[in-house]
Amino acid sequence: MSGVLALWWREIVRFVRQRSRLIGAGAQPLLFWLLLGGGFYASFRPAGTPDEVGALQYFYPGILTLVLLFTAIFSTIAVVEDRKSGFLQGVLVAPIGRGGIVLAQVLGGSTLAVVQAALLLVLAPLVQVPLSAAGVVAAIAVMAAIAFALTSLGLVIAWRMESTQGFHAIMNLILMPIWLLSGAFFPAAGAAGWLGWVMQLNPLTYGMAALRRCLYLGAPGAVGDVPPLALSLTVTLAFGAAAFAAATAIAKRSE
Repeated sequence: MSGVLALWWREIVRFVRQRSRLIGAGAQPLLFWLLLGGGFYASFRPAGTPDEVGALQYFYPGILTLVLLFTAIFSTIAVVEDRKSGFLQGVLVAPIGRGGIVLAQVLGGSTLAVVQAALLLVLAPLVQVPLSAAGVVAAIAVMAAIAFALTSLGLVIAWRMESTQGFHAIMNLILMPIWLLSGAFFPAAGAAGWLGWVMQLNPLTYGMAALRRCLYLGAPGAVGDVPPLALSLTVTLAFGAAAFAAATAIAKRSE
């Protein structure tokens, strides 16, 4: 555990020293939110949502998830950089198992992701999201589960990559579509039939649904047509466990 904690702390320190990661992971989602939600609110009406829910309010949980996704991407791409610099090779010969290395990387990325997303909860009152104390605690817990799953999934990709260019290519092919088809940008009720099925099979859809229900604990009628909380939490936790197991298996097979 001392090795895991040391590697986890290294991820925190490296993030503090690289301010560009903070800007990239936080400012870009906020820009999307303001441009898409604020600039097109008059022409956007999400199907399957209550009439009082506008574009900015609907996009808000999706932007929190996008912050988690971007932080996971920036955290896991560091694996490729560590391999190039030789640090990863040094860690692999240290007296710590591959599972411990992956756990430290996942915990480091998840910690940074949750902290950044939690800071954005202060914007909830600006878009009429009725946060309560219980809702904040529940939302942070769900964001931690989502961050754990996304960071683990990022490591599944990063441990196989030899270049940052290859990682970005796979990221654009897999990670961004997972977010777009999670109900963050548009609900499944307004999607085409085949696309609706894809969204139902997307595990992040249930993480988004759980986050929406937690943010609206005080006003469940404003959630809209999303999966129930119990099912959403179960799928999200299973997604995280499966992604972590896959990342650990790939790390154990890597040279």
